[in-house]
Amino acid sequence: MTDTSPPPLLLGANSEQRVAIEPRMANRHGLVAGATGTGKTITLQVMAQAFSDIGVPVLVPDIKGDFSGIAKHGVMSDGLQKRATLVGLDDLQMSGAPTVFWDVYGEHGHPLRLTMADFGPIMLARLLNLNETQTGVLQVLFKVADENGWLLLDLKDFRAMLGYVNENRSEIGPKYGNVSPASIGAIQRALLSLDSLGGDQLFGEPAVTLDDFMQTDVHGKGVVNILHAARLYRDSPLAYSSILLWLLSELFEQLPEVGDADKPRFVLFFDEAHLLFKDTPKTLIDRIEQVVRLIRSKGVGVYFITQSPLDVPEAVLGQLGNRVQHALRAFTPRDQRAVRTAAQTFRSNPGLDTETVITELGVGEALVSVLDHKGVPTPVQRVLIRPPASQMGPITDQERNTLIQQSVLAGVFDEVLDRESAYEILQQQAERALSEETVVTRSQTEAKKPRKPAAEKSVMGDFFKQAGRSAMRSFGTQLGRQIMRGLLGSLKGK
Repeated sequence: MTDTSPPPLLLGANSEQRVAIEPRMANRHGLVAGATGTGKTITLQVMAQAFSDIGVPVLVPDIKGDFSGIAKHGVMSDGLQKRATLVGLDDLQMSGAPTVFWDVYGEHGHPLRLTMADFGPIMLARLLNLNETQTGVLQVLFKVADENGWLLLDLKDFRAMLGYVNENRSEIGPKYGNVSPASIGAIQRALLSLDSLGGDQLFGEPAVTLDDFMQTDVHGKGVVNILHAARLYRDSPLAYSSILLWLLSELFEQLPEVGDADKPRFVLFFDEAHLLFKDTPKTLIDRIEQVVRLIRSKGVGVYFITQSPLDVPEAVLGQLGNRVQHALRAFTPRDQRAVRTAAQTFRSNPGLDTETVITELGVGEALVSVLDHKGVPTPVQRVLIRPPASQMGPITDQERNTLIQQSVLAGVFDEVLDRESAYEILQQQAERALSEETVVTRSQTEAKKPRKPAAEKSVMGDFFKQAGRSAMRSFGTQLGRQIMRGLLGSLKGK
């Protein structure tokens, strides 16, 4: 009987053995750690392409802008051939992986947008760096919108709802809890910062879905989704980590259980993983730990990439079964603790002084321990990381643009969709209120006006008509500004 299970994902080798991740154990998560310049990016490239080759789509953030080479076949050199021979890849065939580029700003990939409703109040509170009280106001806002059937899609919807909740807080408070103007003001100030970082580009429609990421090409290879995050990471590390945390949450909430599959259905790489846990409330960290523990039953593997194992909470670190540790430097007491922690997390190898070797590893070398077919960690091995089949280093802007234009998603996200949602509904309500108030004002004015002789009425008609038009224009403009201030969240009330 022919074995149809996918082949192991080769990471590297030494003079004694090859070290590879078992596809059945790839959803038990992993860690790639090491100091800057030790080879983490190449290891990440090797792993992402290996998953792609067995039909597993992945998402990889590109923080430094040098990961796009995975989309193009590499060029064999003497150095690469020597490395390939050392790890037992005499027949290495150079090839690229099917790639889709994403970019929140739409500059280096398809625009990546989310709706406010999909993002949710807890994630939004994290993004805006709100305290517990202000987070409670966000939850009230989302609840009111849900109960009224008002869609929250983009920032103008959110601002309209802020204005509505503020102006109706006396009615909303007894039902949902107190909503203070101070909290509304704090949220509005936080939105100003989000605006400057491109919040209007992040939130809106058409929004991405899991199906957009979980694709394979015509040859059955998994698509490598590259999130170009150089600008996003530089300008707003919190926004960067929040997007990946949103994706992790979506995968957990929407995907069904699959049990023990022969390979993952999706793999998420989380570069600069310390951002996920830095300054994050403990309640959210506890939730992240729970998701990481349970999401493997959905067929999802999560791989954290960071400089030090100390960046990952111990409860999460204990769930990362596949470990690749590049060199660490022990210049400071914290560095020395990181070296000890990294050494202690491996299953010991009697023939290897792990703590000493970590500081001696060269570029492209790593200490590796993976889960065997029974799920037991293998003894740590010092290995040479295999060379990638794709290009090391970025592709040109022209090559990237060509790939974007040829993508199956070309044009899908280019045009912003602005359908009826909370902003439009509240604006229509305000316009109707203005129209009704105008009619009442006119009726009251007519009732109080004394009757005039027909001749006088005729002579003065044009004057009153012009004066009335002028007054109504002034009244309408002033009231219109008040309405718009209300829609955009004014704290002055009606």
